[in-house]
Amino acid sequence: MDARSRHAATKELLNARSLRFHSSTYPGATGPVAFMPDRAEPLLSVRNLKKYFPIRRGVFSRIAAYVKAVDDVGFDINKGETFGLVGESGCGKTTAGRAILRLIEPDAGTIRFDGVNLLQLRKHELRRKRRDMQLIFQDPYASLNPRMTIRSIVGEPFAIHRLAGGLEREHRVADLLNIVGLDPAMMNRYPHEFSGGQRQRIGIARALALKPKLIVADEPVSALDVSIQAQIINLLADLQQQFGLTYLFISHAIPVIEHISTRIGVMYLGKLVEVGTSAQICLAPKHPYTQALLSAVPTPDPAAKKRRIVLRGEVPTPINPPSGCRFHTRCPIAVERCKTEEPPLRQIEAGRDVSCHLV
Repeated sequence: MDARSRHAATKELLNARSLRFHSSTYPGATGPVAFMPDRAEPLLSVRNLKKYFPIRRGVFSRIAAYVKAVDDVGFDINKGETFGLVGESGCGKTTAGRAILRLIEPDAGTIRFDGVNLLQLRKHELRRKRRDMQLIFQDPYASLNPRMTIRSIVGEPFAIHRLAGGLEREHRVADLLNIVGLDPAMMNRYPHEFSGGQRQRIGIARALALKPKLIVADEPVSALDVSIQAQIINLLADLQQQFGLTYLFISHAIPVIEHISTRIGVMYLGKLVEVGTSAQICLAPKHPYTQALLSAVPTPDPAAKKRRIVLRGEVPTPINPPSGCRFHTRCPIAVERCKTEEPPLRQIEAGRDVSCHLV
């Protein structure tokens, strides 16, 4: 199948493969605002975030080692912007996102959201603050209770926070389903009666229920077909325009991250190795790992030639990461200094930070 394919469905799949997204026509949406952030003050500021998971062994379950899932990560997200967090599986992206929301408790660091340090909040204070922070899960089926109707699932945030009840709640659920492109008449159905794309729309509706300021989208399209991925990405961009949302968008798919993100952070083995604007990262990457990551992205045109950077060596374990630069065991340009001295994440130009001695 190529550009000569004639069937309409085949053409749609081929177009979606290249991820050339477009703005759809949801109520009030005029186009994405991911590239027009408010830079007055960061909505979210993360500094020195760490999360280690203990490994217990023996009869007495003594701690033998730690998995250093997130190790000294820091970044800012401005209001109205989309910050993309990208990296290979196991690099700590999802752990970082959940630690920011305190779904798992961080071991160290500071998380300032809307001027408040989340790590200093008590349980009841954090519960109120969570109205402004929501999560879109990776698996659109596992995140929905199969025994609950869509009416109950989307309406559950109102019940938990005691914000609406009775007929008012039903009207709000209907409005939310309309916003994400679903028929409110289907609210009495169960999750198994919907497709994967529809289930993800239900998850998005639930995340929007309390009118949050920040949404952490944890690989929201990785479990979907490419044509459905484009629809969900366009929906998220339209909702950002309509409600002024701020996204932390986690993904391993570079084309998706490139399209939706204002800025991008690249993670490797629990650390950020490069941060910059979408154009800086995707058009002129500086860190050797970022360059290798982008070289692995397939090109839709079979006639186009692209130089692939093949990384050699074993993938290190986060239980015992390498000394110095964590990427030096696979880096094609590593020098002796890289083995002993850890490079700081430093600014090399306006808007771009890189963790590399040789850049």
